[in-house]
Amino acid sequence: MRFSALLALALILPATPGLTQGAKDAPAATAPLAPLTARALASHRGIYALTLDRARANAAIVDVSGAMLFELIDACESWTTRQRFTMTLRNREGTELETGSDYATLESMDGRNLRFSLTQVTQGAVRSRVAGQAELTADGSGVARYSEPEAKELPIPPGTLLPNTHTIAALNAARAGQRLLVAPIFDGTTADGAQQTTTVLSPWQGPQPMPEAPSLSTLGSSRMRIAFFEPDAEQAGGASTPSYEVSLRYFENGVADDMIMDFGDFTVRAKLMKLEDAPGGC
Repeated sequence: MRFSALLALALILPATPGLTQGAKDAPAATAPLAPLTARALASHRGIYALTLDRARANAAIVDVSGAMLFELIDACESWTTRQRFTMTLRNREGTELETGSDYATLESMDGRNLRFSLTQVTQGAVRSRVAGQAELTADGSGVARYSEPEAKELPIPPGTLLPNTHTIAALNAARAGQRLLVAPIFDGTTADGAQQTTTVLSPWQGPQPMPEAPSLSTLGSSRMRIAFFEPDAEQAGGASTPSYEVSLRYFENGVADDMIMDFGDFTVRAKLMKLEDAPGGC
């Protein structure tokens, strides 16, 4: 599961999260493992149940239900991803709001090119669309060319990572004993360009029993909390408030089994219910 795909949820509701950008890196706690390569991400299809995790006492939202489908395919020289969700929010008055999202990407495994498309729906009507492509150079700088919501070009700052490239970088950082990864990400979920991110990494964990997904029980993993900042947020070393945060456990093959999305007044849990292999590879 790619955490960037979950940004579709964050575009629907505002957040008031608490992680500040610019925390200091902590020393490595464990001996480094062999680095993962692009081929480490497994082709898979996951089905997740969406439920309310918690709500503050004065939160307007009192119940959440829904489902999410995420698919990642190794297309030999690129990855294709598809993330779709439907979610129903219920407030204190009993009014329900139905929302959904369809997000798709084609990302080259060299981390240089991304084609993206995001469509959001509220109460059965299309709320917004974002689409286009991005090209990066060796230093991570580049340009994003949007076709929707309007034709435009935006510069991409140096050091930017594409979504799956960031996933691999975060996994390798956790395996190496690092506790922090700071980098801009461009994923095409917003028409505002790349977003600065700060990823806080928990210590790498060895294999553990996974009755609900036996294929993951032989793999190591790390719990991560990723904060997304607006494009004009201060760079690392400063302090700013993230626009959205997500906590999730990533396994070394790129599958996530448990996610918590923080919208400030309430959080939504995405729990892996079914995991399937998907065809892919060269």
